[in-house]
Amino acid sequence: MLELGKIGKIKSRKKKKRYGLGFSAGSKTCGRGQKGQLSRSGSSHPYVGFEGGQTPIFRRVPKRGFKNLWRVEYIPLNLSVLNSFEEGTEVTPEILIQKGWLHPNAKVKVLGNGELTKKLTVRAHKFSQSAEAKIKGAGGTVEVLSA
Repeated sequence: MLELGKIGKIKSRKKKKRYGLGFSAGSKTCGRGQKGQLSRSGSSHPYVGFEGGQTPIFRRVPKRGFKNLWRVEYIPLNLSVLNSFEEGTEVTPEILIQKGWLHPNAKVKVLGNGELTKKLTVRAHKFSQSAEAKIKGAGGTVEVLSA
C-alpha cells in the first residue's frame, strides 16, 4: 500500500538546461531571452529600484514625516524578569546579552512592572521612578550607566 512516508523522489525526464554556455549548449540566446538591457554582456540594473527609465516608486510617492537621527532607543526590561536572578547578583547589560534577552549595543530601561523579591544590584542606562523605588525597597541598589 502507498504511504506518505515511503514516497521517493520523482526523477525528471527532462534534461536540465545549461544556461550561459553559448550556442553549442543548445540555446540560441543562452537563457537571457531576446533583446534588452539584461541580455547584453556585463549588464546589470543601475541601482536597486531601477524601473527601466520610468520614475521609480520611491521618487513618485510623496515624502512625509521626520526621522530624528539622534533618537536613542531603549529596550524595556520589567522588574518581574529580574526575579530569575540569584539573591545579591549584579545585573548588568553584559549578563542580559549572555542570557539572550538583549542584543549587543542596546540600551536598557528598567520598568516597574511586577514585584522584585530579591536584593539585587541593577546597572542599566535608565530607570523608571517606580522601578527605582521598588529595587531600593527590596534592599537593592541602582546604578545608572552613561549613555
